[in-house]
Amino acid sequence: MQVHVAFVPAETASAPVGIVVDVLRATSTIAQALAAGYARVYCVPELEQARALRAQLPSSIVGGERDAIRIDGFDIGASPREFLEPRAETLILSTTNGTRSIVTAAERCEQVLIGSLLNLAALTTAVRERGEDVAIVCAGYKGAFALDDAYCAGRIVKLLGGRRTDAAVAAETLADAYPTPLEGLSARTYGPPGLEEDIAFCARESVLDVVPRFLRMVGSAAEVVA
Repeated sequence: MQVHVAFVPAETASAPVGIVVDVLRATSTIAQALAAGYARVYCVPELEQARALRAQLPSSIVGGERDAIRIDGFDIGASPREFLEPRAETLILSTTNGTRSIVTAAERCEQVLIGSLLNLAALTTAVRERGEDVAIVCAGYKGAFALDDAYCAGRIVKLLGGRRTDAAVAAETLADAYPTPLEGLSARTYGPPGLEEDIAFCARESVLDVVPRFLRMVGSAAEVVA
């Protein structure tokens, strides 16, 4: 098994298994929502696409953010702490970086999984059992490198083992530089302030026994299930 890390979404990284990481907050939120009992999450790149899908699925709820700010008219935001209990079977989610990266990865990889620190052990166990080459895709921040995603990718690399590309070695080295996950995620310099409670929530390792995976495209939305 070879493990590679794409630090920015523009990198054309493909492998039999893709792992998308947007640890603050989309992939953490998806893992939490599915673990809490949502049956599926539709990941949608654009806000208008999310609104249109919500109109077609009256039993769903729509959540999302832009620059960590909840979208006017949406039922819910994008904090994983908002998804401790299910409010519907279906969640439609649109975020600044993560949902777009999931849709892109679905075009490049045979199997797409959702990675975070919350489901770290369950995720890496499932991937090791497959034994196939892996590309870990960091959602980044508006197309640029994001240290928190690179940290999470490095934690995944460390537990996967296998042959590492130079980028995977770099991610693992970066992750090893921080004594705790909270320090690794808090080292980021991008984005708005005021996310301290979400950062602490997302910094917890291996508390969810769920491995979200891309199932299919439904129009412009990537359907993700447990």
